[in-house]
Amino acid sequence: MFKLIGALLGYYFFGIFGAFAGYFIGSIVGRVIAYGVGGVNPLSSHHRQTVFLETVFILMGKLAKVDGHISKDEIAHVEQFIQKLGMSAEHRQRVIMLFKQGAAPDFDYEPNIRQFMAVCGHTHSLKQMLLVYLIVMAVSDGSIDFAEERLLVDIARHLGYDQQAFKHMLDMVLNQAHFAGGQTTSATNLDDAYKALGVSKESSDQEVKRAYRKLMSQYHPDKLMGQGVPEDMIAVATEQAQEVQVAYDLITKSRKQ
Repeated sequence: MFKLIGALLGYYFFGIFGAFAGYFIGSIVGRVIAYGVGGVNPLSSHHRQTVFLETVFILMGKLAKVDGHISKDEIAHVEQFIQKLGMSAEHRQRVIMLFKQGAAPDFDYEPNIRQFMAVCGHTHSLKQMLLVYLIVMAVSDGSIDFAEERLLVDIARHLGYDQQAFKHMLDMVLNQAHFAGGQTTSATNLDDAYKALGVSKESSDQEVKRAYRKLMSQYHPDKLMGQGVPEDMIAVATEQAQEVQVAYDLITKSRKQ
């Protein structure tokens, strides 16, 4: 309505060019009146967060059951994940129901992926964080079997990742996990650190720093919240950032020696 009024007033006073200007100004006025000075629909962010959260737990259920059974380690991982989110009893029951829905025999997850892409697909960070959460889930019982990896590859394909790009991400996330809790525990830690950042020993200092900054930006709380990751899930992303930090510190220390 405000666009039309603006266009008519602009045309009346200034002609055809005034109509275009009036239409543009009217659209701004409409957004301000509807959503405040920022002009952003407050429901859109909430909707993205809801879809993101639902997709995470549905696909976690699918992933846990894809090999035919849900292990105790996978159940423990989901419980721990829920605890980290600090959910109320009501929300906890909701996400458990979503997990069970995804774990149901012959459950078709593609409609959920399509909904996710429609609502969140324009945001690279949301697609990437969804895959990160699922990879961490898959490895929670110690390894990723063939059925789990095949499902992850298919999910990644729906999200726009080719097999090579997914393999690169998988390798980074798996090696980042070696630095959980800030620990370095094996002689191969330096090799793991390079893989965690997606670089190699032959990479220059500038390339290593660039890869580190890119990952830290990917896991940055403000950026993730701004793009639709629910606030409760930021703590999990922060853990990933800490693993990246430990890996980077190990690399920089080794290069100074």
